[in-house]
Amino acid sequence: ANIKSSGKKKVSKAERLRLQKEEEERRLKEEEEAQFQAQQEETARLEKERIEQEQMEKLEAKDRERRESELSELHSLEQKFFSAQQWKMDYRAYAKWEHYLSCDESPDPTVLQEINTFMSLWREDQNEDIQLVMEKGEQVLNLIEKLQFLLLDTTPNEITEKETVQYQESILELQKLLHQKYDGATEHLLKTANMYEDPETGNMQAVIKNKNVTFCIWANLKKKVRFKNHVFCDAQHGFDLPKSLAVSSVAVRVLHTHYDHVSPLWLQCQSVPKLEVLDSKELIQHLKDNVEEPEEKEEKAREEPNMPAEEAACSDGRKSSISFKENSNSIADINETEEEIEKKLEILDIASQVQAPLTQEEMNGKEEVITDENIVDLQQFVPVGGVYRVDALQLPPQVKQIKDWSMVEVRDVGLEAYPYPPEEAEDATHPPIQITLKLSDNVLYFEDPVIARWDPAGQQWRTDGISNITYGTQEKSITFEMGAFYTIALLQDAHLNMPYQAWELRPTGMDEALLTVTTVFATIQIQIKGNQCMLSSVVVEEKDVLSHVTGKWRSPADLRAVLKKAGVNIFPGQCSHKYVSANKKAPLAEARAYQQMALVASAFAFAWSKWNGEAGHKQVVFKVSEHLKADSVKDKDWSLYMFNGQKAQKLKITETSEAFSEELEEDSEFHSTLYHMLKDFASKEAIDKVETASFLFIDVVYQLLLATRLLTYS
Repeated sequence: ANIKSSGKKKVSKAERLRLQKEEEERRLKEEEEAQFQAQQEETARLEKERIEQEQMEKLEAKDRERRESELSELHSLEQKFFSAQQWKMDYRAYAKWEHYLSCDESPDPTVLQEINTFMSLWREDQNEDIQLVMEKGEQVLNLIEKLQFLLLDTTPNEITEKETVQYQESILELQKLLHQKYDGATEHLLKTANMYEDPETGNMQAVIKNKNVTFCIWANLKKKVRFKNHVFCDAQHGFDLPKSLAVSSVAVRVLHTHYDHVSPLWLQCQSVPKLEVLDSKELIQHLKDNVEEPEEKEEKAREEPNMPAEEAACSDGRKSSISFKENSNSIADINETEEEIEKKLEILDIASQVQAPLTQEEMNGKEEVITDENIVDLQQFVPVGGVYRVDALQLPPQVKQIKDWSMVEVRDVGLEAYPYPPEEAEDATHPPIQITLKLSDNVLYFEDPVIARWDPAGQQWRTDGISNITYGTQEKSITFEMGAFYTIALLQDAHLNMPYQAWELRPTGMDEALLTVTTVFATIQIQIKGNQCMLSSVVVEEKDVLSHVTGKWRSPADLRAVLKKAGVNIFPGQCSHKYVSANKKAPLAEARAYQQMALVASAFAFAWSKWNGEAGHKQVVFKVSEHLKADSVKDKDWSLYMFNGQKAQKLKITETSEAFSEELEEDSEFHSTLYHMLKDFASKEAIDKVETASFLFIDVVYQLLLATRLLTYS
């Protein structure tokens, strides 16, 4: 038995060595095979890359070959922008002529002589009846609006610098005159205060209002401490006075103007910022010439004569609206590398900023000052819902009835403020005034507004001097205390609705489209038809709101003003990128995308894509679908396109892909323009529709895209 077992052991040892050897051989063989496999894969990969590279080069060569013909085709479409510009100029001239022929009473606000005559006649008019003043006030507000609209909506070649300054001076003069007249009417009311006596308290109270302004006036006729607070029943504004005022000859006025004539003029006339610089004749000139170095340019700008600060602030957008060249040099004809164009655009950016030397310095000044946290940064917070002037006034001598005579002591001092706190006792502490303001129903406050007071000396809104703020959410009111009588505004973050969560632009008929912008708080729908647009709905928490401004056809500039006034700002300003985490895009890609989207918007729908944020700063990505019916676009009909201003491509990925990739859709090519890229996959019917689309419709779509900057602020 022992012998047997030792034999067995010997066999197993030899066996083990044999097995080890076999194992080793198998491992080596596997390694060789894996190496061979890897080599083959690498060869195949390189071959595939080579073929792809060749394919790409072929496609790029093909794109280069037809580039010129595509650009000239695009250029003939782009002429529509020029036609729209021409039409607007002709229309303005026609309206001016019609006004002249109609011989109606109202002056033409652009004619200095007419506007000056109008103002001096009203200054001399002694009738201070409040209803008459308010009626005339409506006419004045109309004239101001016309001038503001001209400053916002006129191209640089239509308006001279001299006219711009003149219009701004007229606006300021009209605003000042209107306020003087409101003061005169208030004084007139106060002289006859006993006509408005409240039977319960014996004091005067009156609320007089129209759609532009609300006068709330209270006069302390009885001087009783127990009547030191009051709520104006028709307006729901109220106050609680310190005891010292409750026993004085004082009147309190809360004058709510539903507009803002207090903030600096640049804020009142804010136009669509830059980007448009891209299409102006100046730009084409700049790109063609050798561009000066930015430093030289700044030097030159500094030497220019100063223009008023307000113009400066307004001029940014106004001086840069579209004016395509009539002849062959569309911006797209300039064959330059993107880098060169980018560099020049950046220089242009600087150029347009130093266009207005004074403002630039002012703005820089402002930014330095804003280290004082009590000063409101008006790029970030904007007054919404108008302005509330809260004044304490000296009670003028009252009319006395003696037999059949009405007698009143005449003093030629006008409306006098009642000093509070009293000037003589500066160091003593004086109790504050408590004010309650009812928030306007025509305005959306998405968050509790910031309360600020106007500081006339510093010409700025400030938040100090106001304390103990409480918000009545149910009754939509705000109560606070202030140390003196101030002009008050309720401010809202200008960028609450940015970045947008999604957007869609789709055709709904011939020269008709619907633009939908979805923000954190609201869904805004804008209909476009011919040369106008209409706010069709604003939905907040599933409720339709702002019915007073929906359903009316307006120009894009008018729609912007109306929406901003109502507290719904979807229009980024010059400095918005500082306050919003935006997808910064190259101006070239963004502006050309808006242009070409507008050109084809009659037959193609466009929408937000999550990949736009991942595509880098030089290119934009969006969803596109040919769309000839009026219904909504189905998910399966969307395709993704990428565009950098000079090259368009259709992407293979979909909105639900795992990761972003620039790979081309099977059987697709590059094109120099978005129009030709879409043409590859479009029906003849769609292309016919694009070619016959009205230039006015295209222009309105373009203006709205520029104003909302959907590709950057989503």
